[in-house]
Amino acid sequence: MPLRRDPHAKDLLAWEAQSVRLGFSAEVTGRGDLSSQIARLVSHALTDAKERGVCRNDVARRMTEFLGRKITKPTIDKWTSAAADDRRIDLDAFIALIHVTGERRLLGFIPGLFECAVVADHYVDLIELHEIEEHEREVADLKSALLQKVRGRR
Repeated sequence: MPLRRDPHAKDLLAWEAQSVRLGFSAEVTGRGDLSSQIARLVSHALTDAKERGVCRNDVARRMTEFLGRKITKPTIDKWTSAAADDRRIDLDAFIALIHVTGERRLLGFIPGLFECAVVADHYVDLIELHEIEEHEREVADLKSALLQKVRGRR
């Protein structure tokens, strides 16, 4: 008789570590010129915001409040359009978009272009600790090699 699997038990082998890197996958940014990639990122962030109940009109209103200058829904629509020539989002508007949508994954795009990553603050100490431990191992290896060299001379 086969064993029954408890439907409430989690499969420990199915666990995957959560990424500490903030950003969207390459499937989201896609290929093409930089402007097109940014337009896709903005579009994706706005789609995710809509799924959380925040429409583009709300985003425009909140961005206007954040920036102190008028942002309209048609402006936001242009930022997501691959066809619009004047679709580029300004840096301050990009920051406002992150602020009002809460889409921190947008932060990872620019550093990713330079082979860098953005991580949440609560990981910084762990990363620094890892770097210190790596340095300690290197120093210990160097010390060990020097001790062997000195002992070999005796």
